[in-house]
Amino acid sequence: MPSTRRVVLLLTHSGDYYTIDRVAEEVTRRGLLPVRLDTDDFPGKWGLATAPGDEGWLNTPAGELREREVQAVWLRRLMPPRFDEELEPAYRTSCARESLATLEGFLDTLESSGCRFVNPPAADHLAHNKPRQLRLARELGLEVPRTLITNDAARVRAFFQQVEGGAVTKMLTPLSQSMDGSRPFLYTSELRAEDLEDLEGLRYSPMVFQERIPKSHELRVVVVGNHCFVGAIDASRSAAGQVDWRRARPDECSWQAGALPSGVSTRLVRLVAALGLVYGAVDLIVTPEGRHMFLEVNPGGEWGMLEKELGLPIAEALAEALAESP
Repeated sequence: MPSTRRVVLLLTHSGDYYTIDRVAEEVTRRGLLPVRLDTDDFPGKWGLATAPGDEGWLNTPAGELREREVQAVWLRRLMPPRFDEELEPAYRTSCARESLATLEGFLDTLESSGCRFVNPPAADHLAHNKPRQLRLARELGLEVPRTLITNDAARVRAFFQQVEGGAVTKMLTPLSQSMDGSRPFLYTSELRAEDLEDLEGLRYSPMVFQERIPKSHELRVVVVGNHCFVGAIDASRSAAGQVDWRRARPDECSWQAGALPSGVSTRLVRLVAALGLVYGAVDLIVTPEGRHMFLEVNPGGEWGMLEKELGLPIAEALAEALAESP
C-alpha cells in the first residue's frame, strides 16, 4: 500500500457482520481506506511487528501496512485467538496471552503516535468496571437502582428484604460477548424468595443484586461523541423477556423510535466522556411514571438493530469520529 493512503483499522472478530460493513462503507465515503482485522484470526492468519524506536507494520489480508499509514482504529472487539488442533491444549493459554499482549502493545504504539481510537484501549478496559459506572452516573445526577455486589449470602438476604422482594441478579462481566447460543450467555434474572435458600454458588463467584425497577419500556441509547441515538423496546408482553428483553422472541417485541429528556441526554454524554470513551451503548429503564433509571454502559455494545430497523445514522457518526483529526 502506498504510504500516502490514510487507513482506518476496524478491529473485530470473524463472526461480525452488518455493523462492521456499514462503518467500512462510511469510512470509504470519507476518502479513507478501511482495513478489517479479525482479532480471533491473530496470529494464525495475519501478522504484525512492533519495533521500539523504529516503525512497525502489519501484514493484513489487504496487503502490507505501515504504522504511519494508520490514522484511526475502531476497537470494536478484541477476541482470543482460534487455534487449530495441532497446538497442544497445555500451550493454548500461554499462546493466547502472548498474542493478546503483542496486539495490545502494537495498539499502544499507535496511540502514542497520535492515532485516533474509538475507543482508546485503556479507557475501554477501565470503562467495563460496573461499580465505577454506577458511581459516576450517580455523581452526574442520573438515577441508579439500589445495587449490591457481594459473595455474602447473609447480605443478599438482607438486601432482598430491603427492596421488598423485588430484585434481579446478573454478573459484573459477561460469560460471552455473543447472544447466538454458540457460547454461554447469562441473562439478567429475577431473584425469587426460594433462591435465597441456595446461594452456594456465591462461594465461587460474587454476583450483582439490583432493585427490580417497574418498566414502561426500555431504551438502548447509543452515544457517539455529543450525539445520542435512541431506540425503545417494550417486552412487557413477553413472559421470558419481562426481566431481560433479550430473552423475548422477535414476534413479541420490536424496536421503536425513542426519545430522551434533554437533561438525561446531556448527562449520558457527560458520563461517556467521563469514562474516557468516544462511543458507549447505554441501557435505561423508563418507569410508568416517566423516570429514567440508568443500568449500565457497554463500551462495545451492539447498535446494528437500531440502524437496520430504525434508520439511525450510527455508522455515519462513528465514521465521522474516526475521520476526525486526533
